[in-house]
Amino acid sequence: MGKYEKKLKSLGVILPNAPAPAANYVPFVKIDSLVYVSGQISLGPNGLIKGILGKDMAVEQGKLAARQCAINLLAQVKVACDGDLDRLTQVIKLGGFVNSTPNFFEQPSIINGASDFLVEILGENGRHARTAVGAILPLGVAVEIDGIFSIK
Repeated sequence: MGKYEKKLKSLGVILPNAPAPAANYVPFVKIDSLVYVSGQISLGPNGLIKGILGKDMAVEQGKLAARQCAINLLAQVKVACDGDLDRLTQVIKLGGFVNSTPNFFEQPSIINGASDFLVEILGENGRHARTAVGAILPLGVAVEIDGIFSIK
């Protein structure tokens, strides 16, 4: 078990099996040292985390949904790294999408749930560029996040 998985374990987080694509796409694409991970929805151990921020979901719940997306992103990166998460060298960019009402303006706060988690696990290697926007999301999920990662 590498240092990142030890850190995850110390926080009580076990990476799930990487979720399979829900349509006609691949979960990630590797080009040289870059891994482009398709959008990971807020799917946790108890199923889909659904809701609309600004309507029926509180900010803290949205942050937890974003954190779950980050966990799912790491599961995909682990597969891309042939099972060795310590090959991850940098989170480059996240694209965060928040299921929210037109009058909800805290999308960056919600995506902080993923950003803060990645920095907690990966330290400086978890710092990244980012986008956070409101959207209507598939299956009624609260959050979807895609990412670009550098690996060795």
